[in-house]
Amino acid sequence: MEEVTENVYPIAVLIDELKHEDVAIRLNAIHRLGTIALALGVERARDELVPFLEDSMDDEDEVLVALAEEIGKLTDYIGGPTFAHVLLSPLEILAAIEEPTVRDKAVESLNGIVSRMPSKQIEDFFLPLIRRLAGGDWFTTRTSAAGLFGHCYELVSPSIQEEMRKLFTQLCQDETPMVRRAAATHLTSLVNKLSRDHLINEFVPLVAMIVQDDQDSVRLLAIDVIISICNNLTIDLIKSHLLVLIRTLISDKSWRVRYMFADKFSNLSKVVGKELTHSELASPFSMLLKDSEAEVRTASCGQLSRLGGLIDVEYVKKLILPVVKELTTDNSQHVRAALADNVAGLAPLVGKDLTIEILLPLFLQLLKDEFPDVRLNIISKLGSVNEIIGVNSLSHSLFPAIVQLSEDKNWRVRLAIIEHIPLLASQLGMQFFNEKLCGLCLGWLGDSVFAIREAAIKNLKGLVDIFGNDWAKTKIIPKVLDTLSQASFLYRMTAIHAIVSLSSVMSQESVNEYLLPALAQLQADPIPNIRFNVAKAFGSLAPLFKDQEAIISQKIKPCLQKLSEDLDNDVRFYAREALTIC
Repeated sequence: MEEVTENVYPIAVLIDELKHEDVAIRLNAIHRLGTIALALGVERARDELVPFLEDSMDDEDEVLVALAEEIGKLTDYIGGPTFAHVLLSPLEILAAIEEPTVRDKAVESLNGIVSRMPSKQIEDFFLPLIRRLAGGDWFTTRTSAAGLFGHCYELVSPSIQEEMRKLFTQLCQDETPMVRRAAATHLTSLVNKLSRDHLINEFVPLVAMIVQDDQDSVRLLAIDVIISICNNLTIDLIKSHLLVLIRTLISDKSWRVRYMFADKFSNLSKVVGKELTHSELASPFSMLLKDSEAEVRTASCGQLSRLGGLIDVEYVKKLILPVVKELTTDNSQHVRAALADNVAGLAPLVGKDLTIEILLPLFLQLLKDEFPDVRLNIISKLGSVNEIIGVNSLSHSLFPAIVQLSEDKNWRVRLAIIEHIPLLASQLGMQFFNEKLCGLCLGWLGDSVFAIREAAIKNLKGLVDIFGNDWAKTKIIPKVLDTLSQASFLYRMTAIHAIVSLSSVMSQESVNEYLLPALAQLQADPIPNIRFNVAKAFGSLAPLFKDQEAIISQKIKPCLQKLSEDLDNDVRFYAREALTIC
């Protein structure tokens, strides 16, 4: 009797929880399906649990998505792949649900299951499911059917494959745009499984239909399909069968289709080869850079950094650079931002001379753009430009702009400059840095924005890593110590954080000589926040002197003992915590 009760309990609990009004409880029950199936055993899981789930489809979309996902994981709990077909029925119901997220998850689970099923069972159980879905009255079943071909096509016999191709062709020609869209989306996964003859004779005509579809939401999917097909054809076959379709897409009346073509330009160029790119794609690409729609121009600019190896420098100089010049004054800030983010990628392609002659003036113009994102994007690419034109050209041409941006009213622009200072410092050298940039770096310690002060501290640490301890003693430490006497407690706080940060990259002798005495000065600061940060700083510095008990006992502990008797609770807490570290 106990055994029966034990076996009944899991499914009884599941029934109660799936009827509960709280969605969270129902979701929790579904996520425990594997545990429940394990408790039931494979036979009862097949005979009782799966039919019960099939009757539990009247629920919220969120619950049904979870159900579709968990059913897909039950194969091993119902006896393995041999019995996997038992799970198809509830998933077929979910694949017909109106909510797309539920259908997508059901299709995903079905594909996971069929990949483990024996070929005979695929033909006996899965193919009939595809037939039912593909021939369903509602478009929802037909859209789901489109996603089921790619995973099982190679697992069935040639005669079944022929039937599957015919079924898929019907979906591509369906009267409902949503079904045609689904078929075009999933065609890419099927293309790679087809023979070359089937591609050319049966599916290239399908792609031609997609390219001519009256819905732009269908046409824009054609470019991915063409790229997939090109991967499986020779250049000659691409020329004879797909080139006319590519030309049609480039000049499509819908900006969405042109946008998709621009966004996929580099992917397409890789599969068609440099010869076709030069003869057929380079000139149309330059036209997309001048497209009437800003979204298309933005997508085209996003491809500029990916042209290396795809287009020779002669074509870039003749077709691309003249348009790029015009785009620096484009009406759309998003186009200019995309240009700034990618135009530096042309430097390795065109070489040093053209970069200095043509690209460098564009960089300077973009660095002065009124839109912050444009300035930020061009700043982030200065390192790659320097690799091409050298430090002298970069410093003389861009240094005035860098100085101007370091004082930009937008703090995010100042922050971007700070983050690139260590890279510039390593490339410009110590002498140039000391003369031109050192003052800027130290000035940021007094910035009104906390994020800038914090970044300035990290910046100083990076600079000490580059230039060394002796440089820090002469150029950095005096300025940090001067900050300790600032009237504003925020600047004194910044000095404390700088001391802690610098201590990790400076020599032990320098920390002992300069930084410990500086902290000791602040132990009597009138601001409690300063005093407890001093205590925390001593706690951070103490481990540096674990082998020098004299320094800890003479310089660190006395300060912490005094702070441990402070009137402020927080100061006493952090001081005692630091003493424990000592």
